[in-house]
Amino acid sequence: MPPGIAAQLWTFHDLAAKDLEGVLTRISELGYLAVEPLGLHGREPAKVRALLDSLGMTLSSAHAPFPAGPDATRILDENAELGATTLVWSLEREEFDSPEAIARGVERINEGAERAAAYGMTIGYHNHFAEFANVFGDWSGSPRGARRAEPDWSNGQSAYDILLDLLDPRVVIELDMYWAQLGGADPAQVIRGLGDRVRFLHVKDGPAQTNEDYMVPVGQGSVDIPAALRASESVRWHIVELDRSRMDMFTALQQSYQYLVGNGLSRGRIPAGSER
Repeated sequence: MPPGIAAQLWTFHDLAAKDLEGVLTRISELGYLAVEPLGLHGREPAKVRALLDSLGMTLSSAHAPFPAGPDATRILDENAELGATTLVWSLEREEFDSPEAIARGVERINEGAERAAAYGMTIGYHNHFAEFANVFGDWSGSPRGARRAEPDWSNGQSAYDILLDLLDPRVVIELDMYWAQLGGADPAQVIRGLGDRVRFLHVKDGPAQTNEDYMVPVGQGSVDIPAALRASESVRWHIVELDRSRMDMFTALQQSYQYLVGNGLSRGRIPAGSER
């Protein structure tokens, strides 16, 4: 059975702030099994959870800051009320400027993993492109927003390699395929290398040439979607996201659903083509 299909709510960040209930209702009508929220826009976690239940949807995971430092208890309490079991977040781009900066960032992630475990929750790590573009030993920097033309990892470790080496083994991986490719990596190769540590995939597509590119429905861009999705048997959720697009986002989400479910790559609530 293929992994379930979910929608990352960042896709609708402006609209969700105004009408989260309407956004969730439309996503359910398209056949998605779950969502991955990034903030609740002032809604009460218990009410959002009840709405998801009424729509026949669940959470794949939740994007929330690592529960470390003074805000840790608040973050964990809110997400426990929401019903989240995995909290996913990222380090900032500048935290990949050196191995020492990575190590400092990982301390925060690992503290979060320890605190989350007490709540029965898991911490996940979500990448962007700097983790792959920054290679120590041969990397001399690249222009902001530009993809390395010919990444060469033979003489050094990527920032992602260092990150993985330092992470608490309880931390699972949410691999963003698009950002990995933008950073110069082959998403399928990365996924295979992660083994059973990768539990979630951000499935997105587009030119993958700069970090300002407009994204397109899954299956219509440069990412080899089938190769990436077939590279692991440990993935639980395929999470569709478009950071920006020239298309209507619901149309893009619908076409992504039709591609993924119609080709048997992901599992949805209704057959592809029957969504409203």
